[in-house]
Amino acid sequence: MKSSRVIILCVALTLSAAAIPIPIPHPAKGALMTVQSTHATGTFEVKLDPQAPDEKSGGTAIGRMLLDKHFHGDLEATSKGTMLAAGTAVKGSAGYVAIELVTGTLHGHTGTFVLQHLGTMTRGVPQLSVTVVPDSGTGQLIGLSGKMSIIIVDGKHSYDFEYTLPEAPQ
Repeated sequence: MKSSRVIILCVALTLSAAAIPIPIPHPAKGALMTVQSTHATGTFEVKLDPQAPDEKSGGTAIGRMLLDKHFHGDLEATSKGTMLAAGTAVKGSAGYVAIELVTGTLHGHTGTFVLQHLGTMTRGVPQLSVTVVPDSGTGQLIGLSGKMSIIIVDGKHSYDFEYTLPEAPQ
């Protein structure tokens, strides 16, 4: 029985990645809902507000910044968040984590959700993961999940957001 549930989950994840609607139980209502995988793109501006070092949380070894973003395109939203970052003695090696609350409209669906960032740079080679915190969606974004890629070219920021959002039961 356990292996059949694993197989069903793997098939569901594969079909979801292929943008095929999958009926699944709605966690709050027990009714069936459809999950559609989709894609959002656009640009954003970000303002970083460096905060004073805090000896209780690492002093000058750990930088703390407040984030203020404005998204445009398929996601029309603002976000507020906090970033923690640390560099090393090796040039081009560093890491950061951030949490931001996004408020706005995603392809016509209004609400909020939380993005979690995990970034590392190893001797100049970046690796970044930005994901929706599970169950953080509100309003018409309840059930939102996904991951966002951030692209920076010539100092301009853009995003590529692969996400799934359950359709409300009819």
